[in-house]
Amino acid sequence: MGNCGTREENAVVAAHAQVQQLHLSQHPAKNAIAGRKHTHISSDISNPSTPRKIEDAKNISIYNDVIAFTFFELETITKSFRADYVLGEGGFGTVYKGYIDENVRVGLKSLPVAVKVLNRDGHQGHREWLTEINFLGQLRHPNLVKLIGYCCEDDHRLLVYEFMFRGSLEKHLFRNTTPLPWGTRMSIALGAARGLACLHNAQRPVIFRDFKTSNILLDSDYTAKLSDFGLAKAGPEGDETHVSTRVMGTYGYAAPEYVMTGHLTTRSDVYSFGVVLLELLTGRKSIDKSRPSREQSLVDWALPKLNDKRRLLQIIDPKLQGQYSVRAAHKACILAFYCLSHNPKSRPIISDVVETLEPLQGSGSSDGSSQSSDLPDYRARRRLTGNSVHFRAIPHRKCSPAVPVCRVR
Repeated sequence: MGNCGTREENAVVAAHAQVQQLHLSQHPAKNAIAGRKHTHISSDISNPSTPRKIEDAKNISIYNDVIAFTFFELETITKSFRADYVLGEGGFGTVYKGYIDENVRVGLKSLPVAVKVLNRDGHQGHREWLTEINFLGQLRHPNLVKLIGYCCEDDHRLLVYEFMFRGSLEKHLFRNTTPLPWGTRMSIALGAARGLACLHNAQRPVIFRDFKTSNILLDSDYTAKLSDFGLAKAGPEGDETHVSTRVMGTYGYAAPEYVMTGHLTTRSDVYSFGVVLLELLTGRKSIDKSRPSREQSLVDWALPKLNDKRRLLQIIDPKLQGQYSVRAAHKACILAFYCLSHNPKSRPIISDVVETLEPLQGSGSSDGSSQSSDLPDYRARRRLTGNSVHFRAIPHRKCSPAVPVCRVR
């Protein structure tokens, strides 16, 4: 694997080399066994003796909360990556369930974990591995999945996350026989929006770029957490209006202007959020080839109805009948409509999305008259500010970097 030599990569390698050296000195016998059992050709990325310009050794501190595991340790907790331990597979590789405790390493808290193993045949895996460490190693938030550790040994690249007991939103929406209730769906929408707000309101905005139901994981009480940051991108700074990048993501979720031009902004994530919100409201997939041709694209099918008050409620999942107030459903549908605007400047910022969803929590089958907060009038704002729409940025009160001085690059 080539010598990339990026600042972030140098920090990871330097931190890993120091921790691994300490671990070797503390566990010589175990690592001697591991060395005999696993013999691989070392790649220059993981070999600390490879010449490098490690100019930012001080950046090692940003990884203090992330554990550098040995490959032997992760192989042990997954029972040699046994097939019945597989939680799922994706573009990055395979995810296994494991369990860490003091038997793995003295001082470790007993915890179920998910171990993601890089597919070494993939082209983007190593870059995505670095990206996940850079972003999740620095940001902490209740609606972002927690990165517990990583492994950078020989040509092995692994990531260790907190285990999410209920799996993905995609599984619950489209594969489970028991439908998610209305209140749970609105709670998940709010949690996912708060996760995006943390990213967008970071010191330098972070664009998630692959927001979809399979990347929203649920814990035991259905708290939503964003996962899979491999495609995340640092957003524009200063006078920049966008970042230009190769178009990547998932068909059916990517914003149209990003697909057409490669221009990426935080409003691109807002469009993707609108698609997910539409999936939550309708119980339909963003792209479903099994449906009639006019209904295969969820956005194309739903948008005309979202713009018509008489037909707006026709899109709501029939399995939710009787669970929601008409007023709450109207607000959620109109929010989705604005998020899906083809003009990115007409979309709300994610902080306004959070503000809109908060009053919808617990909105059952009553008429919703107790809810005092109305949907932000984006159309009125457009009349006041001309052709463009401006929204205020609200720093998220619960979003905090792991290290106060770190910057997401």
